[in-house]
Amino acid sequence: MTFTFKKATIAIAASCSLLLSACGSGGEQQSGSEDKKVLNVGTEATFAPFEFMDKGEVSGFDVDLLNAAAEEAGYEVDIKNTGWDAMLAGLQSDQLDIGMSGVTITDERKETYDFSSPYFESVSMIVFKEGTNITKAEDLKGKKIGVQNGTTGQIAAEAIVGKNDSSISKYEAAALTFQALQSGDVEAVVTDIAVALEYVKNNPDAGVKTVSDEQFTPEYYGIVFSKGSELKAEFDEALNTLYENGTYTEIYKKWFDEEPNLDVLKEAAVQ
Repeated sequence: MTFTFKKATIAIAASCSLLLSACGSGGEQQSGSEDKKVLNVGTEATFAPFEFMDKGEVSGFDVDLLNAAAEEAGYEVDIKNTGWDAMLAGLQSDQLDIGMSGVTITDERKETYDFSSPYFESVSMIVFKEGTNITKAEDLKGKKIGVQNGTTGQIAAEAIVGKNDSSISKYEAAALTFQALQSGDVEAVVTDIAVALEYVKNNPDAGVKTVSDEQFTPEYYGIVFSKGSELKAEFDEALNTLYENGTYTEIYKKWFDEEPNLDVLKEAAVQ
């Protein structure tokens, strides 16, 4: 899940502190059976198929991949549905070891956080109700648009209609943008392609359609760490092992029913 960097407010940091007080730092938790360090992970679990709540547990592609990478690197992970702002505040205050929530790697974000090598290629997509006249990105002009606040879906929409344009409504979670679409509060939602297609698949009677556009450029997700974290190098090595031994492909096919393009990810890693 992609976000634009926003400095966490004191209130957000405080809420993160309360949320994570039971966890402590990753270095203080141990697995009794294997004596592995437990890393505290924050996510925003309304971004299916990457992360979502299933019977009280955080599930999804990101969860499976992170568990596999952590095992390869010799760690265990404790994943909490912290929400966006608490995840960011937790990383900055070192109360979280990792953020894993479909986060797009950008130069601006790398000034504040460290990212793993890319693990997923994405692009933005428009979701809209049948009968709405949208065939390309430019058709968003004059429409009421829903985006998740601070994401590259917001950036993509603003690139078409203008930054902070009054036609854009910002929501705190991806699920809320789709609720707004169904209620008629917005006419279109701009979000990541896998999330858009997952929504359509899971809501066959919603009466929605999708369209992408060449104006929406590819973006790459990375695991997020505090700036200067030693975990980055370890998880980069672990991800590379998962690419080479077939584990990544197995996880990818489980969630997306197709083969991943590993060459694209490896090329993006050296750019």
